Amino acid sequence: MHDDLERLIALQKVDSAAHDAERRLADEPERLKALDAHLETSRQHVTAAKEALAANQAARRNIEKDVAVHQGRLSKFREQAMAVKTNQEYHAIQHEIAFAQTEIKKLEDQILELMVTGDELTAGVKSAEVGLAADQKKGEADKKALAAEHSELEALTERLRGERGALVGALNPSVLSIFEMVSRRRNGVAVAEARDGICTICHVRLRPQIFNTVRRNLEIIQCDSCNRILYFVPVPAPAGTQPAP
Repeated sequence: MHDDLERLIALQKVDSAAHDAERRLADEPERLKALDAHLETSRQHVTAAKEALAANQAARRNIEKDVAVHQGRLSKFREQAMAVKTNQEYHAIQHEIAFAQTEIKKLEDQILELMVTGDELTAGVKSAEVGLAADQKKGEADKKALAAEHSELEALTERLRGERGALVGALNPSVLSIFEMVSRRRNGVAVAEARDGICTICHVRLRPQIFNTVRRNLEIIQCDSCNRILYFVPVPAPAGTQPAP
């Protein structure tokens, strides 16, 4: 294989790896933001669950106060019933007693419903708190993993920078100029494999004579369509096949 072509293939791999590492580093703030947002959502679930439970308990207390009022009236009416002198007064008192008993029954039914709902809300608070604790633990682990990845990516980019410098220093300047120009125009990808007569990146069929030249890997050949530098990967011979004499 042409020495510069071999170096270009290696240089493309280095550049692609460096680009991926830089992209991961650039994405870190958003990934941290997403972790914090997820944790904040869990906190809000706990807050909402506690507020719903508090509202349930407040409603129950208010109804219990109303029950106490009606019970006080009921006691008063019962005392008055002992002192009435006419049937008309007696029936009026009984009507008031029946009304108070009905209201108390309605309110006690409401309290019972609130108690059942309150049990569900209490369980919801506990579930939300367990979820928050799990999310906090996972969030801490994810942030530690991000910090470790950050260190690894910085070390990788530094190593790739050194490898790139060595490759660039060994390349023919004119060949490097072609690589860098195509790389700028083609989103950082200046080298492409040619396979089955086609550029594997732009998917345009190469002229037969161009593909035959590329197959030899002895020249710097560019795709007529995308201008990327082409190379060919020979198909390995099947195991046990003897080379032709």
